[in-house]
Amino acid sequence: MFLKRFVVGPLVNGVFRPEAEGLENIPDRGGAILASNHLSFADSVFLPVAVDRQVYFLAKSEYFTGQGLVGRATAAFFKGINQIPMDRSGGNKSAKSLSQAAQTLRDGKLLGIYPEGTRSPDGRLYRSKIGVARLAIQTGVPVIPVAMVNTEKVQPKGSKLPRRTSRDGRRIAPVRTIIGEPLDFSRFAGREAEHSVQREVADEIIRAIQELSGQEYVDLYASTVKNAMEKQRVADAKAAVAEILENAKSRTQASVDSARASVETARDRIQPGLDQARERIRPGLDRVEDKLHEARMRVEDGVKKAQNRRTGSHGSAEDDAGSSKQ
Repeated sequence: MFLKRFVVGPLVNGVFRPEAEGLENIPDRGGAILASNHLSFADSVFLPVAVDRQVYFLAKSEYFTGQGLVGRATAAFFKGINQIPMDRSGGNKSAKSLSQAAQTLRDGKLLGIYPEGTRSPDGRLYRSKIGVARLAIQTGVPVIPVAMVNTEKVQPKGSKLPRRTSRDGRRIAPVRTIIGEPLDFSRFAGREAEHSVQREVADEIIRAIQELSGQEYVDLYASTVKNAMEKQRVADAKAAVAEILENAKSRTQASVDSARASVETARDRIQPGLDQARERIRPGLDRVEDKLHEARMRVEDGVKKAQNRRTGSHGSAEDDAGSSKQ
């Protein structure tokens, strides 16, 4: 409340000039659930600033388990503004988170919940989780539908801080917090464990939010659509990489083909000159070859004559030796 009244509140109201409608629908005391659509991280700032009472939020547990300087600072911030970690994995862990939220309502506090369970991936309104219905029936508190408008423009997904102007320099329309009339589900008291009842209550809550926000409704869970969109982004990225590689391969092949064509063209240009040079030097080569043949023949003839002389001399000496023996 100190941050809200003396730091965040004055800053947000002074810089962004947000608007709020239906504040009279929030009770002055006692527990109640503020069930809001969820377009941006900024929803958790503009909604509690608009409301006079302190608002406790169910926030995904990942906000409280971050590592490093930024992670620890984020965890400290969410604890400081009294947000309740919500484990969305299901089973006992989710039940424990809802039990803590139920106690917050029994203590007479305002609890902020995003029935969709996560931020809208595309600005549309998605099917409500049943946790909000279970809490409402179990505790008997009223559910107050809330519509946040323009927060996705003030702080789009991926933006670290809210902003007053869009990327093209135009002023963004003010954030509007529209608070509807309370919904009473006391007629379902004691039936919070019945899935059909939970579904009926959850659907009624999301319809009330849609009437306030004017969003297009999609009868799917936002998390399902997010997962599908993420898979599509991965597939698109893989296809883009494959296309880049294929284009690079094509460019390389084109370069090789061009180089080969250049070599063939150059060869075609110089081939006639090579043929002419070969014709010009062929007579000279033939003459050289004839002379080499003649020289080889002379050498061989000389060798034969020398061998014959050596053989003749050796034969005469042997004849002389034979005569003296006789």
